[in-house]
Amino acid sequence: MKLGVVGLPNVGKSTLFNAITQAGAQAANYPFCTIEPNVGVVAVPDHRLDVLAEMYHPEKYTPATVEFVDIAGLVRGASRGEGLGNKFLSHIREVDAIVHVVRCFEDDNVVHVDGSIDPIRDMETINLELIFADLETVEKRIDHNRKLQKTGDKKIIAEGALLERIKAHLESGKPVRNMEASEAEAETVQQLFLLTTKPVIYVANISEDDIGNSGNPHVTSLYRQAAEEHAEAITVCARLEEEVAELSPDEKKAFLEEMGIEEAGLDKLIKACYRLLGLISFLTAGPKEVRAWTIRKGDRAPQAAGKIHSDFEKGFIRAEIVPYDTLAELGSMQACKEKGLVRSEGKEYVMQDGDVTLFRFNV
Repeated sequence: MKLGVVGLPNVGKSTLFNAITQAGAQAANYPFCTIEPNVGVVAVPDHRLDVLAEMYHPEKYTPATVEFVDIAGLVRGASRGEGLGNKFLSHIREVDAIVHVVRCFEDDNVVHVDGSIDPIRDMETINLELIFADLETVEKRIDHNRKLQKTGDKKIIAEGALLERIKAHLESGKPVRNMEASEAEAETVQQLFLLTTKPVIYVANISEDDIGNSGNPHVTSLYRQAAEEHAEAITVCARLEEEVAELSPDEKKAFLEEMGIEEAGLDKLIKACYRLLGLISFLTAGPKEVRAWTIRKGDRAPQAAGKIHSDFEKGFIRAEIVPYDTLAELGSMQACKEKGLVRSEGKEYVMQDGDVTLFRFNV
C-alpha cells in the first residue's frame, strides 16, 4: 500500500510525515521545502502479532507495512505547471490513495500561502488542480476517440459516450471517484489512470491547544465537506505526533493517556487507509516467523496463499484456519485443535481479518 501525503505549503504535511515515519524529512516554514518526495516504509501497528510472538517466540517478527510518500506542496495553478505542479501530479499518479493534510490551526508564526486559514478553500484548491489535470487527460482521449469512431465500432462509440460523461462530471467540479458507473464502465475508467479516481483521506491538522476540543470550527467544516465527498476524515496534531514518535513504547502510551488521546495518529491513519482501500490482514504464526499479510477484503483463500508465494496459489489444497480471537483465548494452536476449532477451508473460502492460517499446497 503506497500512500501519497499531499497538501498546500505550510499545512504540517512534512511534520506529519516525520511523525509517522520517523524518517526525518526536512520541515520548514517556507513553500516547496519538499521537492523530491521523501519515502518512508512504516510497520502497521498490530497488537495481535505481539500476542502471537509471546505464544511462539519466533525467530522473525514481520508486521505488514505501508509506504508513505511525502509529496511537494501544491499551489494554485499546478495543473498548468505552476510551482512544482508537474512533479506533484506525476508523483500522485504512482500512489494508491491520497492523504490530504489540511491546516485547521491558527499560528501567526507559520505563514499560510493564501494568507488565512480556510480548510474548505484549501481542500478545493488541491481538488480543482487534480480535476483540471484530469480534464486535460480526458479531452485528449476524447479527441483520439472521435477519430476512431469513423470505424463504427460500437465499443469505441460507447467509450466516447463515457468520456463525455466523465468530462461533464469533472467540469461540474466533482472528482471521478464519485461518478456513478457500471462495472464495465468502471474498468474503462481505471484504464485512464485519472488522479481524481484515487480515494482520499482528509487529515485535519490541529494545534496542541485544540486537542480534546470538539468545538474547532475549521475541523467541523472539514468533516462536513469530507462527508459530502464520501471521503474519510481524521483529526491529528502533527506537532504532538512528532514529539511522541521519539518516545519509547511505554513512554508513548503513558503520554497519550495523560493527554487524553485514545489512539496515536499513525494508528488512526493506517486504520482509515485500510477501510478506504478495502484491505484486511491475515496472520501466519510459528516458531520460524510471526507475520501479518495484507490482502483485499473479499479475497479467497488461494489468492491469500499467493501473497506468500505463487506456488502456494498454484498448488493450493486447503487452508487450516483459526480466528485470532479464538487462538488468543485458548492460548495455543494445540488447544484449538483439541476443541475442534481449527477449520479446514477450500478454494471458495473468503478470508476474514485476523484469520491465523496454515496453507496446504502441492506443486
